[in-house]
Amino acid sequence: MNELMAARSLTTRPVVTLGGDAVAQVKDTVCDAAAARITGFTLTGRGLLSGPLKEGLPWSAVYALGHDAVMIRDRRGLVAAAAMTAHQQNLRARLLGARVLTEAGAEIGTVLDVVVEGGTGGRVVGFRVAASRRFVPGHARHRRRVYVPRGGTLTVTGRTLVLPDDAVRHVADDLPGFTALVGGVPGGRWRGSLP
Repeated sequence: MNELMAARSLTTRPVVTLGGDAVAQVKDTVCDAAAARITGFTLTGRGLLSGPLKEGLPWSAVYALGHDAVMIRDRRGLVAAAAMTAHQQNLRARLLGARVLTEAGAEIGTVLDVVVEGGTGGRVVGFRVAASRRFVPGHARHRRRVYVPRGGTLTVTGRTLVLPDDAVRHVADDLPGFTALVGGVPGGRWRGSLP
């Protein structure tokens, strides 16, 4: 499995050609929540006073999503941003703050971030969630932020995500623990079965 990263951490990540030219930086991630994939990025210019670009970066033009940069072959892969976002919404508008439920109707919490696979994958593999009191008991002051896998199926209705019951049987406290959990790697900090 490729490196996992939080989608919000992609904001301001440079977009660089294989020739080494920095052409833009990521403004926001565009995804197809139902298909659980990144479909592209809206872009902003490089530099302090640069604004949003009219060009976007579709996932098909991404050579690799790395820890430090989004790599592309060249600028020819950029498209009109309006055309790219016509059928999908950016991450902030669609997923952040969305309510998360299980198929059995148990409330998990609300989405704080989306965990995506780097490299050439672009898959949405899970979510960082502000857990509800029933999902992770405890005082509100100590309420946990946990990572939950998306499972085999994901239903998106409006601003609500419905995860399979078996997807949330284990949760992780941190991104390394979540990577171990979804990658089947022993170790990492993750919790056992739900109460």
